[in-house]
Amino acid sequence: MTTLETRTRLYYLDNLRVVLTALVVLHHAAVTYSHIPLWYYYEAPHDESATALDVFLALNQAYFMGFFFLIAGYFVPGAVDRKGVGRFVHDRLLRLGIPLLLFVIVVRAVVGIPGWSVSGLPYGEYYVLSWDPGPTWFLEVLLAFSLVYAVVRRFRPVPERAEPRPLRGRWIVAFVVGLAVVTVLWRLAVPNGTYVPVLGLPTPGYLPQYAAMFTVGVLAYRRDWLSGLTRRAGRCAGVTAVAAVVVLGPVAYVLTSGFAADVAIAVFEAVIATAMVIGLLVLFRDRVALHGRWARFLSANAFAVYVLHAVVLTALGIALAGLVAPAVVKAAVLGALGLPLCWAFAAAVRALPGATKVL
Repeated sequence: MTTLETRTRLYYLDNLRVVLTALVVLHHAAVTYSHIPLWYYYEAPHDESATALDVFLALNQAYFMGFFFLIAGYFVPGAVDRKGVGRFVHDRLLRLGIPLLLFVIVVRAVVGIPGWSVSGLPYGEYYVLSWDPGPTWFLEVLLAFSLVYAVVRRFRPVPERAEPRPLRGRWIVAFVVGLAVVTVLWRLAVPNGTYVPVLGLPTPGYLPQYAAMFTVGVLAYRRDWLSGLTRRAGRCAGVTAVAAVVVLGPVAYVLTSGFAADVAIAVFEAVIATAMVIGLLVLFRDRVALHGRWARFLSANAFAVYVLHAVVLTALGIALAGLVAPAVVKAAVLGALGLPLCWAFAAAVRALPGATKVL
């Protein structure tokens, strides 16, 4: 693998992480005005346009956090190879643990004010009882996955980089089927909507997908799967994703109920997650591998945006409280204003002494 190829791969993955981070911001902007009251500032919708936000949220949830775990998993083996297990663990505790604590201890104290104002509790009591990592649950779970990988590597010799092997269609189909089956079984014990206090996992029903995608990322690094994905595979994945939305989506969320709906939803999410990951990887690798000044700025600040965007969206949501408009319009306004302000706020925080060591 040449240096140029390595740089190109890093560039397009950087760009993908920027887009996924922007999608997280838009996701939470939509939650603010949806039928899902799970954000720090929330306005109950009074019009039917909120249903469109619910659909947007369901589609996002089916794949975007799993995609984050795949990209993160891709970089883990190389980091352990370079640093060794001990230094890798130290760095993960620093780069994931400190931002996690920053959010739970400091950021949450600010973004929790709207919830406290209607709780009727003293602030100190509310602060303790509402202990939750918020969106940084991702750092919590990623840290756990990374530590598990470190333990495995501690007791195994350093594996050799495998010869590149293109993904075969039957492997992808087997992965989709396996993920759907495991998800159905997992959700018998951990149904959607389950909340884990203190740990604060908002979507524990998706843990099989997150673990599977992280594992695929690790294997993709060793077997160089990403560069081996063909344009034909990308086109097929795009068509599959559209077909899944048009055909499986209504079956999963409208035409079935009970256990049949649980199975249909698990199949839908497995298909969407796999198809979107393959399609977007090929698209960004071949078309969005640029890394100019603005791309570098967006990439450098994306992690800080993820950790801090709740501050911006909560403040903007309060500022827009007087805007009378359909829910989907308010979500669009919040997202349009929030995206540039989130990156500006993140850049300002990272300009503080020592901030770039953890953000």
